[in-house]
Amino acid sequence: MEAEREHIVIRGCGAISALGINAQSAAQAYLSGRPSFSVIKHLQQPTPVAALSAAGESALRKLQAENPSYRQLDRSVLMAIYAARQAADQAGWLNASSVPQQDLAVNIGSSRGATGLFEQHFEAFQQERLSASASPTTTLGNLSSWVGHAVNAGGAQISHSITCSTALMAIANGVAWLRAGMANRFLAGGTEAPLTDFTIAQMKAIGIYSSMHDQPFPCQPYGTSGENTFVLGEGAAVLALEKATTSQLMKGDMVIEAVGFGFEPIKSKTGISAEGLNFQQSMQHALSQLPLQKQSVDAIITHSPGTRAGDTAELNAIKAIFKNNPPAITTNKHLLGHTLGASGALSLQYALHLLDRQQITPPDYPLSFPTSPPLGMQRLMMNAAGFGGNAASIILCIV
Repeated sequence: MEAEREHIVIRGCGAISALGINAQSAAQAYLSGRPSFSVIKHLQQPTPVAALSAAGESALRKLQAENPSYRQLDRSVLMAIYAARQAADQAGWLNASSVPQQDLAVNIGSSRGATGLFEQHFEAFQQERLSASASPTTTLGNLSSWVGHAVNAGGAQISHSITCSTALMAIANGVAWLRAGMANRFLAGGTEAPLTDFTIAQMKAIGIYSSMHDQPFPCQPYGTSGENTFVLGEGAAVLALEKATTSQLMKGDMVIEAVGFGFEPIKSKTGISAEGLNFQQSMQHALSQLPLQKQSVDAIITHSPGTRAGDTAELNAIKAIFKNNPPAITTNKHLLGHTLGASGALSLQYALHLLDRQQITPPDYPLSFPTSPPLGMQRLMMNAAGFGGNAASIILCIV
């Protein structure tokens, strides 16, 4: 019988992305393996993106109509509010009382922040008609403050950016705060609304953006095309975290068992080494927190942005850590693109789906390595990495 100890349990998960506006619509997309890309004209070039569906747009318009102040908020903030409310509702934390819930803390991150509004305000500045709302609505801090307001949270409200590891770092922060007793409940996740002219142009300037706009899967992590197939997507996901003792756990509970970090010296503009040293460190760090007899996972949801360098580095890191017995590998970026700072939280939503349904739908394009879904899944690892040489890994287990 396991000794009594404390665990970090996921009580709710809210998300909005190109795959859907709730767990049910996302699950349908994952089970079908249906990608959610569209093609826009960007600088006169056809460019694939993963934008919200019509249902997603409708959900954001409905949210804006609830509060006149929401009309001035950036799209990234609106998506964070939407996802956070969903997570808090699932957890039973939405409180009609006007009294702030002092034990409920919030940490929402974003790689780019209020990109859309920032570009709009800069254009207005060039025309000498800048609004007084420019600074308050583009500061990164308004992510968590507006989310805290929307869910009546009275605890700490933290916003941060650590590039594409942002969401997993927010989850890790929530775990640390709960274990330290600095909060009893924690909403953590990431949001990103990067489908703007300038942000897309930045990714194209790096030379990683997919030219496969005419393919069903313009983003092909671990594909055999030999091309960079990075595609931007938008979305948000927020997790409701709570501490529970061993005796309080129930069958089907999702427990965050470990969080790991990795950093390597920056030797390129993206901070990626061929060996994936940051991934090696973060995965090993996470695994080392498990009991010796349990230091394995059934599958890894990889970061895999669809770039030659990034995908190869992560594969090399997995081989280095797991030697000749690597776990199954899966990803969701071939369906919803790379949502930058939100991607890790959306990978966690995917992990919850996999542990619930026990089914991986392989991508419908040729892969550069053989893989087969595991017979059963109890423990999953999620990876994320970002510019600057950082990486994070989280291990999730179903009771």
